[in-house]
Amino acid sequence: MSSTPASRPQPEPRSAYRTFRPITTRWSDNDVYGHVNNVVYYSWFDTVVNSHLIEQGVLDIHAGASIGLVVETQCHYFAPLAFPQPVVAGLRVAHIGTSSVRYEVGLFPGDDTKPCAARGHFVRVYVDRSTRRPRPLALEFLAVLENLT
Repeated sequence: MSSTPASRPQPEPRSAYRTFRPITTRWSDNDVYGHVNNVVYYSWFDTVVNSHLIEQGVLDIHAGASIGLVVETQCHYFAPLAFPQPVVAGLRVAHIGTSSVRYEVGLFPGDDTKPCAARGHFVRVYVDRSTRRPRPLALEFLAVLENLT
């Protein structure tokens, strides 16, 4: 199935995102083609979301009652990023369910005003740490998520 130009994802401006986090690229992020390898983008997505939730005091990765499991992920690439280029990640929440959240991340080249070089999303289902069964999102967690919508 081919996509038409009108249906292809497009890069977005910084204004499409609610909060931002700088990312320092590392030499090991580049692949043999001279740009950041695609697997690194997914690591950045996870880091951006987890860092925000930890800083907001709603995620305890070591002892919290719930953990977030990734059940879906996708990334669209528009322009290369490469070491030693600084990167800025924009974060927003596109959907909040009873126990799930769709996070969306845009990756921007440093302090440049260009649209995102890549954008992606992942869906997490929050489950009980012990039983691995979905559990409703806590009210304080929901408040943090609402600020990202």
